[in-house]
Amino acid sequence: MNPQTEFCPNQACPDRGKVSAGNIVSHSQKEQRCRCKTCGKTFSVTRGTVLYSLKTSHETVERVVTLLAHGCPVQAVVAAYGLDERTVRSWLLKAGAHCEQVHDHLVGKHPQDLGQVQADEIKVKTQRGHIWMAMAIVVVTRLWVGGQISPTRDKALLTALVERIRNLALCRPLLLAVDGLPGYVDVFRKAFRTPLPSGKRGRPRLVAWADIHIVQVIKRRTAEGLTVERRIAQGDPNQVERLLQRSQGGGVINTAFIERLNATFRQSLAPLARRTRGPARQTKTLQSGMFLVGTVYNLCTYHQSLRLKLWITSSRYRWVQRTPAMAADLTQHCWSVGELLTFKVPPSPFVPPKRRGRKPKPRI
Repeated sequence: MNPQTEFCPNQACPDRGKVSAGNIVSHSQKEQRCRCKTCGKTFSVTRGTVLYSLKTSHETVERVVTLLAHGCPVQAVVAAYGLDERTVRSWLLKAGAHCEQVHDHLVGKHPQDLGQVQADEIKVKTQRGHIWMAMAIVVVTRLWVGGQISPTRDKALLTALVERIRNLALCRPLLLAVDGLPGYVDVFRKAFRTPLPSGKRGRPRLVAWADIHIVQVIKRRTAEGLTVERRIAQGDPNQVERLLQRSQGGGVINTAFIERLNATFRQSLAPLARRTRGPARQTKTLQSGMFLVGTVYNLCTYHQSLRLKLWITSSRYRWVQRTPAMAADLTQHCWSVGELLTFKVPPSPFVPPKRRGRKPKPRI
């Protein structure tokens, strides 16, 4: 236990979230507890991680969460480790909530030049009908942007997903590729706008981003077969060709990358399979599973298409493997699942309360 790597989790502490500030000291080596000298509160070193308040060994929890993230059924984990089904599901919920915080901290707060983003929706089977899961991916880095779940496939679902893309994007030339759902074009146009201050009272005028190109891939199945229509809903065809060349090495307008990501999620989450006997029971379980699979995909899984050729000599080389997070320059190494489960998201900086009333008179 190294107190210099810990931070105070107390929301009322002025030094909360500060690492190596000299305010954290060891309180109990046996119980693995630290103490903050600023607020005087003690806390466990596992506070803010999935392992907090769990009595099972950390190695077992890490193995079980790893199996769940790669599509192992809960019943198989129960039979292999002799655990209670409710215990395994509670670990899944804790891991999913923690992965959502880690994803928002690492991915959502680091805007970058995206190049091309593809989005799509999946129809998920539940015991009470169907719900929709919308997700997006950055084509250049294969980075999973995030996902949203909604009982209906409407503009509210698309707006929540596009807001994630908007928060991650810099104002650069961007190609947005989606399917034929009509609501996407209007949601994209409204999201990628910036208020222009004029110095006058009232709401400022919203200015649309330049070089935002929207393309659609519309598939129709008829008696003659499957027809595919590729449409440019907004943008310049020449600029679209340049963005396609830059992001995917050329080719035609497509949504193949998000569809391949959908296949990865389908094999890891049973309710996403097209014909499944394991429908989702609760939305929060599906939400936790989605963020667990997506965060492990971003941080802990090497992607073969992202590897780089490193030349040792003029005739010898070796491949350098990369994860989507490494390709997006969000991290410098491939994380293990244990590192993901024990990563602590620091709280927001302390903001002193605003003083009310008159200012005190200076003493004479």
